[in-house]
Amino acid sequence: MSSDTHTQNSRVNENYWSSQRIAIYALLSALALLLSFVEFPIFPAAPFLKYNPSGIIVLLAGFAYGPLAAFIVALISSAPHIFTNPIGGLIGLLCIAAFALPAATIYKKNRTKRGAFIGLIIGALAFILTAIVLNLLFTPLYTATSVSQVAAMIIPILLPFNALKAVINIVVTVLCYKPVTSLLKAFAQSRKNERRI
Repeated sequence: MSSDTHTQNSRVNENYWSSQRIAIYALLSALALLLSFVEFPIFPAAPFLKYNPSGIIVLLAGFAYGPLAAFIVALISSAPHIFTNPIGGLIGLLCIAAFALPAATIYKKNRTKRGAFIGLIIGALAFILTAIVLNLLFTPLYTATSVSQVAAMIIPILLPFNALKAVINIVVTVLCYKPVTSLLKAFAQSRKNERRI
């Protein structure tokens, strides 16, 4: 690696982990963490299954700053739940990571409406599949439900519930992306101006 390349990489890393970027990650993580405690039923056939909107913030972080940002926000917002409910918290982390990481990676490579749409659809499919597989693997371990009983819930309950979650996340992310990124840019600019004073 040449010295010029090494210098460019160092600058990229410094910019990526700048105090401004860390502050934005902290802000998004705090918002995602707060929303992770807001849970409510969205599927009348299974009111015991709850939706929380924290995944929207993870998706917005990924679209704005890339897949690593999405993972950081997902991990921080999931950490308290992993400590208090290890299996449930881990399932939540893996599910939102399965959604946000492919979506953010595809959008990072193709920053167009088409790239965003493809990323969100592929992320949603990965999320739905991951949620179903993890339910089959883990639900029998911490409930009195057998694997066959969980399998019987896939078509009438798990598939439509997770599809509905994915649709809500996609719609809200699309509606909020531009306003949120504008606010983040304003926040970053204000921090830059503060450092100049």
